[in-house]
Amino acid sequence: MSMILFAYVVRVTDGLPLSASSDFEHSRELQECKKQLKIVSKMLGQFPGRGTVKSNQLHIHFTSSQGIAYMTICCSYYPTTMAFCFLEELGMEFVSSFEVAKIHVVTRPYAFLEFDTTIQKIKWHYNYSNRPSIKISVTNIQRELKVAPPRQVNVDDLVVTNGSLNGHLHLQPNSAPSYRLEPVSMVGILSVILNIMCGALNLIRGVHLIEHNFQDGDEEKGTVVAFLVAFITCAFQCYLYLFYASARTIKAAGAFILICMCNSYLFGLRNVWQILFHLGVASLSTHQILSRKLTERPPDCGV
Repeated sequence: MSMILFAYVVRVTDGLPLSASSDFEHSRELQECKKQLKIVSKMLGQFPGRGTVKSNQLHIHFTSSQGIAYMTICCSYYPTTMAFCFLEELGMEFVSSFEVAKIHVVTRPYAFLEFDTTIQKIKWHYNYSNRPSIKISVTNIQRELKVAPPRQVNVDDLVVTNGSLNGHLHLQPNSAPSYRLEPVSMVGILSVILNIMCGALNLIRGVHLIEHNFQDGDEEKGTVVAFLVAFITCAFQCYLYLFYASARTIKAAGAFILICMCNSYLFGLRNVWQILFHLGVASLSTHQILSRKLTERPPDCGV
């Protein structure tokens, strides 16, 4: 009999399912456990890096890293250490198979369903091989679980009614994790300062045209709009760098394209060197936005 029954990969920020193992078990208890797993997957932002939901026959284990969570349903007698070894190996294979930046911008559920083939191979090693080809150290996992035991979630407080959650999760009094962007770099600060400068130049020119030349016709109106849109886009680039937003890659690329279009329209009012300066700042800002990754805030361990 299989001991690892089901595996699930999900995005932490919004609970979007990314991949899952194929179903080979169809017991009623497993189906109920899957409902509990999907409820927990929608609330992963409230949990630390590792957690466990225990019931009589089946346990749910989950771990998260880089904004991605890996979850599994195991038989209750399956060793917890081995379950987390399975999840760690699953995570290693997933992030090595797909670009993390792409993972965080997909909108379609199960966009990486082809990963099921890899899940099945890893499951087989842990379920049926006498000596699983474990790529991580069991000793290290045992040590980590002793230092920071997985959060225990009380299954009695998970009530599923029409796919919604009634009641509340009863959690042990450990602090829940939060996620934030990596610390800003000196180059990133420089890109923000230059972006503010470009935005100010766009705003000043736009306001100047509104005050003195707006009566000259539609041609001047288009120029005013180009300056103001460029100003707003510069401010938006600063926001994308300083704060986390979903679909950052798409938004950053869109902002860069918009700045290019505005400066192309303004060619003539600006010379070549001015255009190149604005495009260079936009390029630097876009690179810094895409380079600043999401990281997990460590729990407060103060006594």
